[in-house]
Amino acid sequence: MELTVPRSTSQSSLLSQRAAVILLLGVLTAIAAVVLTVLAGGALASGFLAGGAAFVGAVLFFNSIIA
Repeated sequence: MELTVPRSTSQSSLLSQRAAVILLLGVLTAIAAVVLTVLAGGALASGFLAGGAAFVGAVLFFNSIIA
C-alpha cells in the first residue's frame, strides 16, 4: 500500500513577486546602511540601528513607487 500526499492543483505562493522585490530592496538598503555606518567609525550597534531605520524607510519608499 502506497501513501500519497494530495497535491493542490493551484500553487499559491507565500509572497507575491512585488512584495518579494520590495523586501529585497529593503534588505539591500539596510545592509548598505550598516556597512557605511560602521566604516564611518560608528559602533556595530549604531550600524544596526541605522540599518533598521533604513529598512523601514526603504520599504515604505519602494512600496509607494513600485506599482
